[in-house]
Amino acid sequence: MSKRKKIWLGAIAALVLLLALGAYIAASIIAKRFEPMLREQAIEYLQNRFHADVELAALHLNRPKMSTVQILLRHGRGALVTVQGEGLAMWLGGDRSRPPLFRIQKVAFTVDLGVLFEPKKSVNFVSLDGMEINVPPKGERRSWSGGPNPNVIIQNVQIQNAVLVLLPKDTGKQPLRFHVARLHLQSVGVNSAMRYDADLTIPKPPGDVKSGGNFGPWDASEPGDTPLQGNYTFDNADLGVFAAIAGTLSSKGTFDGSLNSVNARGTTYVPDFRLKMSGNPLALSTTFEAQVDGTNGNTILKPVRATLGHTNFTTTGAVIKREDYERRGIDLDVTMPNGDMRDLLRLAMKGPPFMEGFITMKSSIEIPPLDSKVKQKLVLDGSFDLHNAKFLKSTIQDQIDQLSRRGQGHPKDQGIDEVVSKMEGSFHLENQVMTFRSLAFQVPGAAVSVAGNYNLNDGMLDFHGALSLDAKISQTVTGWKHWLLKPVDPFFAKNGAGTYLKIEITGDAHHPRFGLDRGH
Repeated sequence: MSKRKKIWLGAIAALVLLLALGAYIAASIIAKRFEPMLREQAIEYLQNRFHADVELAALHLNRPKMSTVQILLRHGRGALVTVQGEGLAMWLGGDRSRPPLFRIQKVAFTVDLGVLFEPKKSVNFVSLDGMEINVPPKGERRSWSGGPNPNVIIQNVQIQNAVLVLLPKDTGKQPLRFHVARLHLQSVGVNSAMRYDADLTIPKPPGDVKSGGNFGPWDASEPGDTPLQGNYTFDNADLGVFAAIAGTLSSKGTFDGSLNSVNARGTTYVPDFRLKMSGNPLALSTTFEAQVDGTNGNTILKPVRATLGHTNFTTTGAVIKREDYERRGIDLDVTMPNGDMRDLLRLAMKGPPFMEGFITMKSSIEIPPLDSKVKQKLVLDGSFDLHNAKFLKSTIQDQIDQLSRRGQGHPKDQGIDEVVSKMEGSFHLENQVMTFRSLAFQVPGAAVSVAGNYNLNDGMLDFHGALSLDAKISQTVTGWKHWLLKPVDPFFAKNGAGTYLKIEITGDAHHPRFGLDRGH
């Protein structure tokens, strides 16, 4: 290699070294001048905005695509830099006995260095990853107050992998947690609500919720009072994760209120709703209005209008957490003005329904937190009226027809056929025992009035009461039996009936035994 070439290569190497050294020095100057300024202003803004103690583990500034000389001469104006922070945490009011209001793993934003020297600052985009918002109980925030109006406007915020935690007053209890997969916030001005759209993951029933609306302005003194308004869609939620029911749920609606209290209105539809114990699917749709208390998770159901198959009913009540339970229970009042028995029997029993007719019912329903099967926890109390009922299994209807013939005094009249029944009663279900305080059954010519218990666990029956017939006892039979019983007609004609007998129903539901009750 010639001497001239060596000189040129040496000069080039020296130039590259000088350029690299200059870039390093320039980056160091920028970092030393702007990174502390950014860190100081970021912490000051958060302290004043939320009246909080702020910790920021690290903050780094990436060099903009502009020469160092230009950046320094123009005081940073036009120099867009990306800032990355880690380990951000804020404690409201300096109270570190509770988890921080905000805890964020990673922060990134783009800023024009020139705004650092201006009284009003604007940040175009902020990205937050791994964010946790811990909202304390309302009573513990009364002494907190926000700072002056913020001097920073954030145009867009993108949040990923976030969780909203509502802390209980009792630190020994589990907080409510809401997971947010993605949330985008867009500012429309200082002290104004931010537009948002979000994707939330619901663990139970599993499914994804898409929501959009307005959030804020943020209430620093009472974060739980921050306004919230929007709409949502919830599709393809699998109800099969629950112990007793199955089906695929979809829902849509609107909501408004605050983080502490949200009013929701909407509709749900399950085309294949079913109880796992029976497996017969029926379409279930509802129109609802509910109020969710964010401080404890209790939900008040205002009239919920539902349709199951062809049956309409209305429900009011609450999903609440009592002091003696760790989880929430359900308390409802159900009103069914004219339900179709076939719908109810399809839902509750395997195979085709054994009866048709229409039922009017009012009942309270109590389901404590479930750690076992529904029927082992279910508590019912109410009354019903079943009318125009027919048994679809011929053997049962044949017996009902025969009872009506005898009750009318025409035991051989085959024209008395396919009679309709009427039944009414008052019931209470608890610990798998259905207690009928009263149960009355009527067909033309005959009436049965009993009270007793039906054990859902083993199917055993224990009912006692009376059978009343319009006909005298001798008129219930023909031939020589008719004449044999005629002298005793006066002994059985009681309480305004032609025949009055005390009866009992025992055995099990599949093989009931009917007989005279000699012990009552």
